[in-house]
Amino acid sequence: MTTVDSLGYDRMSSDELSPLTGPREYPNAFRDVLGKTDEEIATKIEDSFNQLFYGDFNNTPIYYPIPGTDQAYIWDAYHRSVRTEGIGFGMIITVELGKRDEFDRLWQYAKAILQPTSGPYQGYLMSWCDASGTQKVCVDPFGLQQIAMALFFAHGRWGSDTGTIDYGLDAITLLEVMRHKEDLNGGVDSGVTNTFDATTKLVYDFPNVSAADVTRPSIEMPAYYDLWAQAMGDSFWSEAAASARAHWQVAAHPSTGLIPTRTHFDGTPVLYWDFFGSESYRTQLNLALDHVWFGVDPWQVEEADRLLGFFSGQGIGQYPALYKLDGAALNATPESALIFMNGVTGLVATTPDRADYIEAVWTTPPGTKEARYYSGLLHMLSLLTLSGQFRVY
Repeated sequence: MTTVDSLGYDRMSSDELSPLTGPREYPNAFRDVLGKTDEEIATKIEDSFNQLFYGDFNNTPIYYPIPGTDQAYIWDAYHRSVRTEGIGFGMIITVELGKRDEFDRLWQYAKAILQPTSGPYQGYLMSWCDASGTQKVCVDPFGLQQIAMALFFAHGRWGSDTGTIDYGLDAITLLEVMRHKEDLNGGVDSGVTNTFDATTKLVYDFPNVSAADVTRPSIEMPAYYDLWAQAMGDSFWSEAAASARAHWQVAAHPSTGLIPTRTHFDGTPVLYWDFFGSESYRTQLNLALDHVWFGVDPWQVEEADRLLGFFSGQGIGQYPALYKLDGAALNATPESALIFMNGVTGLVATTPDRADYIEAVWTTPPGTKEARYYSGLLHMLSLLTLSGQFRVY
């Protein structure tokens, strides 16, 4: 059975979705590598979640319910903005932890405030706005994909007929907009494109004609695409997964393993974006999830070993946050978000000191005050991944 949504487009119904299948077992590095008990791990995750979502108002939280509504948003204190990246990560974290009220509030905010109901961007989700919902600037494919995946997981975990939100239908609708935006708009005269390039199956840097031939390795998420292929029965997503994995191989530096911020579709870095920085860190999480959930690409282990080998050469606990791709440091300042993603990389790596990187996740506190948004989100995601609790539902 299909339904016609607000865009006038026929879509599958949520009961037509195929169930998602992931691994039978998820590695628990905190237990098996560090020797932490299940009780210690559960306490660590719950305390970290409470600090990030409900801590001291001015120093640690990123989650803000809107009084008198069923909505809440994730606040980037450093940039003073709401981003779909943060909403998406927040929805992933809350569905993985079974916190349905927080999940629903974030999605209700995104639909009400960030999603245009008319015009060429109808159905997309706008990013980079202030807390009042003004100053909407662009569509970020990274956030779109996180939100879509979180909705699929919510459908799998809670069902789509047990509350006020049809998670499955909302996931289908968002995915079809990402896949078929040009058809829905009757072309690209407005400049707005699909999220994925039809030929290479790679994700555009932004869904706009101005981004032709440009992507970001950190927004390629093959593990998600293989799950979407399962759910939707659409081979496009399997092809997108293969393209993403191949792109990582040509984008990563062959000696250091460092991954550029932006690349052309052939893997060459984009001028002025040919460095390893904060956006690049997210690629390490994407790679770890793909390895844990599907494990089909031996290169990913080689890449993890290469990356940790490079950082070990810099000195564990001493490496800065920003590099040229050849390994030349561009600053001298450490960054906790990179520590957390290197710990996740330790889940894939086989290097003798990988336990040190995992230990660093356990002992390093996330940033506070203006630094709490990105550091806090990646801290929570690293805790979930390294404890075997970033799971397919």
